[in-house]
Amino acid sequence: MKQTVADSDYRQNLTRSGGIRIVISDFLRSIVFLAAATGLGLIFYKLHFANANIIMVYILGALLTSIATSHQIYSLVSSVASVFVYNYYFTEPRYTMLAHETGYPVTFIVMFLTAYITGSFSLRYKKQAAQSAKNAQRTRILFETSQLLAKADGRQEILDTAAGQIGKLLNRDILLYENTTDILSDQGYEFYPLKVNERLYGVVGIFTKEEPLDGSEKEVLLSILGECALALENEKNAREKEAAAILAQNEQLRANLLRTISHDLRTPLTTISGNASNLLSNGENFSREIRQQIYADIYEDSMWLYSLVENLLYSTRIEDGKMTLHTSSELLEDIIDEALQHFDRKNKSHEITVDYKDDIILVWADARLLVQVVINIIDNAIKYTQEGSSIQITARKAGDMAEVLIADNGRGIPDEEKERIFDKFYHGANQIADSRRSIGLGLYLCKAIVEAHQGTICVCDNDPAGAVFRFTIPLKMVNP
Repeated sequence: MKQTVADSDYRQNLTRSGGIRIVISDFLRSIVFLAAATGLGLIFYKLHFANANIIMVYILGALLTSIATSHQIYSLVSSVASVFVYNYYFTEPRYTMLAHETGYPVTFIVMFLTAYITGSFSLRYKKQAAQSAKNAQRTRILFETSQLLAKADGRQEILDTAAGQIGKLLNRDILLYENTTDILSDQGYEFYPLKVNERLYGVVGIFTKEEPLDGSEKEVLLSILGECALALENEKNAREKEAAAILAQNEQLRANLLRTISHDLRTPLTTISGNASNLLSNGENFSREIRQQIYADIYEDSMWLYSLVENLLYSTRIEDGKMTLHTSSELLEDIIDEALQHFDRKNKSHEITVDYKDDIILVWADARLLVQVVINIIDNAIKYTQEGSSIQITARKAGDMAEVLIADNGRGIPDEEKERIFDKFYHGANQIADSRRSIGLGLYLCKAIVEAHQGTICVCDNDPAGAVFRFTIPLKMVNP
C-alpha cells in the first residue's frame, strides 16, 4: 500500500481555515469598492454631474466586486447596497431612506438589475476562465504523465510516477494497492482499478468523502490510470521477454558446452584408453623407450583433461557468483615460477624465458587463481604456436600496479578477433598446433579472474610477429 499527498485530517483543517480567510477577504473587497463608488459619486455630485453618471459609478463598483470576489452573493449584496447608499446620499431628501420623486423607484430597480446582471455575467466569465485554466492544467498533467511513464524504469517507478501525478491532479489523499486483499472497507475512499483487458495490476483509492470528483476530474483520472496500467503491462512483457531471451541463451550455452565437451573429451579419453589397453596386453613386449613414450602420452592427455575440468569448475563458479578471492601478500616471482612448473614436460618444444624488471614485486592477490591465469595464457601460446617458438614473460611495476606481459612469436591474432578472444566458448579461427580443439574457456577465465582483482587484461601484436597478452594486478603497498 502507498499513500501520497497529505493526511486527510490536515487537508480538511486547511480547507476550513482557508475558507474563513476567503470570506473575510471578499467582504473587505466588497466594502472597499462600495466606499470607492460612494466617494467618487460624492465628487461627481459636488461637480454637478447628472445622476445617471453617479448611477454608472455604482454599477461599475458592483461589476468590480463580482470580478474580485469568489461568489455571486457578493455581487448581489453589492447591488442592493448600492441602491440603498445611492438613495441615502443622492436622492431628495438626502441622508434619509425616503425618495419623494415618483421616478426614483424605477431608477432604483433599473440600477439594481443592471448591477446584478453585469455582475452575474462577470462571474460567469470568470468561472469559465477558471475552468479553462483548470482544463489546461489537467491536459498538461496528462501529457506530463505520458512522458514520465515512458521514462519510468521498473514497476515501482511506474507506480510512484502515477501516484505523484494523480496527487498533483486532484490534491487529495491517495491510496495505491498492489494487492487487492489489503483494500480498506469504507474509509471515505472511492476505488479505481489499474487494469488492462482482464489483467488487474492494482487498485487506486481517492478520498472523496467531503467532495466527490467531478466529470472532468474522473475523465483525466481514468486516462492516467489507463496509461499507468498500459505501462505496467509493457514493463511486464519486457521482463518476460528478457527472461525468455536469457533462458534461451542459457539453453544455447548449455547445448554448446555439452557438444564441445563431448567432442573434446572423446579424443584424449580414446588415446588414454588405447594406450592403457596396449600396456595391459602387450606391455612386456614393448621396449623401455616405447613404454616411456606411452606413459608420457597418457600423462599429457590426463593433464589436458585435468585442465579442462578445472576451467569448467571455475566457469561454473563465475556464473553462479561463487568465485571468492582469498587475497594475501604474494611475490609475483613465486606465482610465475609455480605456473611454469606445469610446463616442464613441454619446454622441449617451446622456449620459455622470464625477465623481472624489478627485484621484488609484491602483489595483493589470490595466488592460486593468479597461477591459473599465467597457466592459461602460456598454455594458449603453446597451443597456437609451432614447435620451436619462444615465449617471453616480462614482469615489472607500473605505478601502483604490477604488469605482466606474455609474448610469443607465432602467427599472431587477427584484429577482428582481438575484441572477442576473451568471450566465453570463443576459440578463434586459428588452427591449434597440436590439432587438439580448444573449448574456449581459458582466456575467458583469465579476464574474469584479473578483473576480480581490479586489474585489466588485453592482447596486442608482438613485433615483428606474434601476440602479447598483458594483464595488471594491484601491488602490495609496503608502509615505510
